Formats: sequence, C-alpha cells, structure tokens
Amino acid sequence: MSIDPRTMTQIIQQQIRPSLDPQSAGNTLNAKDESGAPSLFETVLSQYQSSSIDPELAAELAANPLAALAGLPPVLRSASAEPAPGNGQYEGLIAAAAAKYGVDPALIRGVIRTESGFKADAVSSAGAKGLMQLMDATARSLGVTDSLDPAQNIDGGTKYLSYLLRKYNGNEQVALAAYNAGPGRVDRLGISTDAELAANLNKLPEETQRYVTKVQQATY
Repeated sequence: MSIDPRTMTQIIQQQIRPSLDPQSAGNTLNAKDESGAPSLFETVLSQYQSSSIDPELAAELAANPLAALAGLPPVLRSASAEPAPGNGQYEGLIAAAAAKYGVDPALIRGVIRTESGFKADAVSSAGAKGLMQLMDATARSLGVTDSLDPAQNIDGGTKYLSYLLRKYNGNEQVALAAYNAGPGRVDRLGISTDAELAANLNKLPEETQRYVTKVQQATY
C-alpha cells in the first residue's frame, strides 16, 4: 500500500499526538531531550519517509496509528529514553573479571543488579560498598583498596564469587547464599549442595532466601 508522505504526515500529526495543544511545550511526542535527540513524532515520520517502516506497518499506521505505535520496536516507541541502569556501562569490567576468574558474566550482572542496582557509590547501612557491596574486611582480603572504584569492586567481588563457586563445587545457589549470609553461616548448617540448600533454606535469614532468587532472576 502506497501512502503519500504529506498524507502520512497529517495522519501522524493529527492522530498520534496527545490530546493537548499541538504547540504546547508539554507535548511529549514533540519534545527533544537535552542532547537534542529527535522526538517520537520526528522519529516515526522520518523512518516512514525514508521507507524504513514496512509497508504493512505504514498501512496500519494510516488505519489505526495508536494501535500501530504500540507494536513498534522500542527505538520508535521511546527514541530518547535513557538506557537501563548498567546497560553497557560496566560491560568491559564485567567481561574482564568473568574471563579472569572463570565466572559467568550473566551471574556477575545478576549480583550487581541485586546488590546495588548498578550504583557504584552505593553504601548499605551495614557498611557494604560499591557495585558488588563488599564489606571492608572482605575487600581488604581480596586486595581491594577502594570499594567505590568500579574496576576494583567488580574484580574483587568476582574473585570472591569465584572462590565461593569453587568451595561449593559449582553449586550456584549455595554460593549465592554464602555471598549474602557469609560462608560460615552456610557451613554451620551443613549446606554444600543446592539440594541441601533447598531443604534448609528456611534456616537462613529471609533476606538470604529472597536474595538467591533475586540474583538468578536478574541474570541476563
């Protein structure tokens, strides 16, 4: 289906804008972010005009713009959206630590996301610091002199995670429980396998019980 560009411009302008004054500065479809990135309206229009939108999608836009927009790729739906926390920012450090200590990078990301939400300056009420929330004594034992330095923190945290995975023979859930509650507490309960952890999980703090699940759900 071929649609005249001027007609499509009018359709997009008239039908997908919020029911606000088209000249209003509050019209989010027209708004640019501080970096000067194009608005959603400009992005949709430019991609249509450059023929990068599939003809079937163009026809759907003409027939029902709002429904069609809901199915657009994220780059069109949110052209100026901020990237998700941690997206790419620490990938180089994570990859280096993963290769150095033989730990799945997805697991490292999961720990960072759960521990600090990718906030390098995070400090807990208990004094755990940085991306992987290292306690000062643990950090010193790992050779970390500044837990708020992302490179040192990720290297040290991954080194500790690698140690726990080896200690518990690759039983990931036990290693995560020990990362959160401390290996001493896990050992006192006689837990060394994921099956034993499942059988004794209620003997660990509720925070640790939730922690293991959160990290595994946060891996990507």
